[in-house]
Amino acid sequence: MSGIPEPSGKILSLFTGRVENRWPGKAPSAINKHLAEGPLDLAENGFVEDRQADLKVHGGPEKAVHHYASEHMDFWRQMFPDNGGQFVPGCFGENISTAGLHEDNLCLGDILSLGTARVQICQGRQPCWKLNEHTGITEMAAKFQKTARTGWYYRVLENGVVTAGDDVKLVDRSHPHWSLTRLIKARFDPNLAVDDALELSQVSALSASWRQVFGKKSQSGFTENTDSRLLGA
Repeated sequence: MSGIPEPSGKILSLFTGRVENRWPGKAPSAINKHLAEGPLDLAENGFVEDRQADLKVHGGPEKAVHHYASEHMDFWRQMFPDNGGQFVPGCFGENISTAGLHEDNLCLGDILSLGTARVQICQGRQPCWKLNEHTGITEMAAKFQKTARTGWYYRVLENGVVTAGDDVKLVDRSHPHWSLTRLIKARFDPNLAVDDALELSQVSALSASWRQVFGKKSQSGFTENTDSRLLGA
């Protein structure tokens, strides 16, 4: 894992959303993002123009911006050919779509320049039932989780302005043995090695919520039921 090459990418597009009541009898959501025109101001809690519906599980300083790799779209088109036309940047509720950056060449704690802002990768995405409703594919959240193609979240270290077309460059890498792919698989692995769980529970670059879960996963007998999150049950 330590041999991961230094990544670089380019922002293809930026997206923001507003809270909407989209599904009768279900909670509102801001997953339906729209293409942003022009530069966006990035602050501690994300793009100033962006909104989240449930601030208990979305948004905030450790989930300020969701980034998704455009390279994954071909994978989803092949997996769900009947829905292939919908897999375009922005379709999963991400704020940023890029070329050149993905879970295999980025690591936990990576600090990146994003326009004039500086951000740090602090966790992967935990997909929920809203992804199923949004895409119309009942197993979408579960497939996201199983494949580790979830995208990732940033905390904002320095506010700035971000524009489509900006280069994204690595500033610092502190945990080269924890690629995002490895981290995300560890998060959802019910049989994760205790040593790995304990290590991750103590990594300050990781979001507090994920550190807490890895702390629980380091204890014998811990089990996690994801049905409510993935299915909305």
